[in-house]
Amino acid sequence: MTTENGTESTVSSVPWDSSTLYIILASSLMGVMGVSLISPILPELRVVFEVSDAQIGLIITVYTLPGIFLTPFLGLIADRIGRRRVMIPLLLAFGAGGAGIAFASTFVEVLLFRFVQGVGASALVTLAVTLIGDFYDGQRQNAVMGVNSSMIGTGAALYPLIGGALAGIRWNAPFLFFGIGILVGIVAVFVLPEPEGRQASDVATYLGRLRAVAVDPQAMAIFAAIFVIFFVFYGAVQTALPLLLSDEFALTSGEIGVILAMVALASAVVSSQYGRISNWRSPTELVALGFIAYGFSLLGVWISPSPVAVGLSLLAFGVGFGIVMPSIDTTMITLVSERLRAGMMGLRTSVLRLGQTLGPISFTYLAETVFASTVAGYRVLIVVFGALVLCSGLVAYPLLRR
Repeated sequence: MTTENGTESTVSSVPWDSSTLYIILASSLMGVMGVSLISPILPELRVVFEVSDAQIGLIITVYTLPGIFLTPFLGLIADRIGRRRVMIPLLLAFGAGGAGIAFASTFVEVLLFRFVQGVGASALVTLAVTLIGDFYDGQRQNAVMGVNSSMIGTGAALYPLIGGALAGIRWNAPFLFFGIGILVGIVAVFVLPEPEGRQASDVATYLGRLRAVAVDPQAMAIFAAIFVIFFVFYGAVQTALPLLLSDEFALTSGEIGVILAMVALASAVVSSQYGRISNWRSPTELVALGFIAYGFSLLGVWISPSPVAVGLSLLAFGVGFGIVMPSIDTTMITLVSERLRAGMMGLRTSVLRLGQTLGPISFTYLAETVFASTVAGYRVLIVVFGALVLCSGLVAYPLLRR
């Protein structure tokens, strides 16, 4: 374990004077910008490019798709040749691909640029969390993990607002904002160090060790939880809900952005206290409690009579997100040694991306093909998945407590 700046690993304070910390946080912020920034403008993009709900869902799908296949290999490469040699090119690809969409003239071009951007985003959060495990341990690691999750939540709260506001200027203005990734990549060239103490093993040995950990029951349970979380979050909250709010309540992109920001706002507040919360319950127990919060939130969205009530219901989803994600990441980085950490986090992100990819296309396709109207379809799907997630948490929590 390399503890940055030679500080004792048991120190729980966050090293705010560290340039490395800011690159880690900025990379995480880039990693969650790709969807939350443009979710409020999905209804507007339907009009601009004259496409259906199912087609507009592809804007998210082609972005998350590369992560399913690339992230495990990027994790392997990062474990063998170094973190910074992988992270910096990804930041540059993310910024260039995202900003390029602003100049697209056809929907096909939008999807091509989104795919490039998705390649860049595929392992950013993975490598950021991996670096936390590399540089910090003990209570300091928990504290930094909580700050990282809090920053992700804060960014995700602001991005819908920023995206909605920029869309008021022109539909393509939000995409220019992605160019910040290029700036972060350039800064990382000069200030991001390479963690010490890693020795590369041959590929066959590496993959064998990684497989042995991946099939561990605890790891498989965490993978399943990750898939469900992001399938529901990206399908119900990030895709179906903006379209539902636009069609049922005639909200603008800016108004939709305010409502979606409720998830990230609550997540940022809760995850900032994760260092304390982790002393109250084990990480697996916190994941089960998070599922309960998700379920109550989606049921609340279903019965909400107004956009304001929808926003208040989403606060519970944010609470769940704020305790689940740092719990999962803490568990994952402690399951393996430093030599396997990026690879294991790559597998985690691959499963996460699978949920992100299947969620949007599943919700939009089912709503369009199975139900009389997409509005009715989205409402039914939200309540069904809300009930399933709630029941999962209610069953799992007492078992884990025993």
